[in-house]
Amino acid sequence: MVPLKCRGLPAREVVTSFLRHEGKILLVKRSSRVGSFQGYWSGISGYLEGPVPLLQVLREIREETGLSGESVRLISTGKPLEIPDPDHGVCWVVHPFLLEVDNPEDICLDWENTEFRWVEPGKINDFKTVPALAGALKACMTGLNEN
Repeated sequence: MVPLKCRGLPAREVVTSFLRHEGKILLVKRSSRVGSFQGYWSGISGYLEGPVPLLQVLREIREETGLSGESVRLISTGKPLEIPDPDHGVCWVVHPFLLEVDNPEDICLDWENTEFRWVEPGKINDFKTVPALAGALKACMTGLNEN
């Protein structure tokens, strides 16, 4: 069932992963070459291209940061969020994940992002972010399910 706030907008499922190191969260700045939200800060994100969101998360992390699945550890998953976006004509269904990274010095960005920063979770709203990024992180932190 489509949420009331998304009625009339087609759903587009995406994954967003937050990489954490020493209590800080990785934000990446989207390049001018991506399809939406160029110049905005986000987590590691991508369209959900299969039935298992976690597999897509690991693929996006590898593509966008160069980190392998062995370099990150799942901490928690958040309940998916529905975010209406009339400007882009869609309702984003965001599957959020929180992962720990032990070797942040191994991060090597690809073309999708131009820079990255490690920030305190409470400082995310100080940046020009994709819609509801702080809410997606909160969803991961609220349902903290240590693995």
